[in-house]
Amino acid sequence: MQSFGKPRILIIGCGDIGLRVAKQLVRSYRVFALTSQKMRFQELRAVGATPILGDLDKPESLWRLSGLAETLIHLAPPQNAGHRDCRTRNLIRILSQGSSTVRCLIYVSTTGVYGDHGGGRVSESTPVNPQSERAKRRVDAENSLRFWALSHGVALTILRVPGIYALDRLPLERIRSRTPALLPAQDAYSNHIQSDDLARLVCAAVYHGKPQRVINTCDGGETKMGDYFDEVADAYGLERPPRLPAEELEKIVSPMLWSFMRESRRVTNTRLKELKTPLRYPSVAEFLKTISKNP
Repeated sequence: MQSFGKPRILIIGCGDIGLRVAKQLVRSYRVFALTSQKMRFQELRAVGATPILGDLDKPESLWRLSGLAETLIHLAPPQNAGHRDCRTRNLIRILSQGSSTVRCLIYVSTTGVYGDHGGGRVSESTPVNPQSERAKRRVDAENSLRFWALSHGVALTILRVPGIYALDRLPLERIRSRTPALLPAQDAYSNHIQSDDLARLVCAAVYHGKPQRVINTCDGGETKMGDYFDEVADAYGLERPPRLPAEELEKIVSPMLWSFMRESRRVTNTRLKELKTPLRYPSVAEFLKTISKNP
């Protein structure tokens, strides 16, 4: 299909979700996708996107992005250390050069910015309280993008996303390896969104996102983490993970995994209706009904 003459859209961080987004948008947009790996060019072209070689860790490689597109979808995670998101700051620096053409930007952040609420409910108006370094980097990215968008007349939509799952993103190896979960009384609430639903909502934000708006992009379920593992185990006919008290479990899991397990919050999604895109999978349980018990 001829794409010249279509409005341009640029995807930053075109991994699994980015590819799903690109497949949907190529019908209406000329889609560009930033990648730091030439070996991914064929994969990106296969979904109809035009690959752009560049590395967010190397600002000098990003010069082609300035003036490239009117709409930008930022899916790239921050670097792995520090309290600042240097990648987002590098991106903003390039976009600020010359006469910027960006008028709409969708940033995919994380519900981790809320921190631990002891199982309490959080909404978009809940103040952020990041407790891990990676969450602090996300808050830095959000704040940097807000300031840049306001000063450049760009409509910014921030989508705060929880744990993403799909057929190939279920915790099957964790369950098979018998990694314990927390005792029910100590367990943390976890929040989820299915991959295809997330991609559809990112696309919907292009059309329906309100300027300078934050939207919790989750299914609104209130499932504890151990119960989630049990649901997946049951769906695949596997033995449920054992349960341990917090003081024992902390000693045997990685610090990163423990940081996820110790934060408990129930994320509301009342603003999701603004995107005018009903979820296909309003809960993990609904998704698991559609799959075979034999992975």
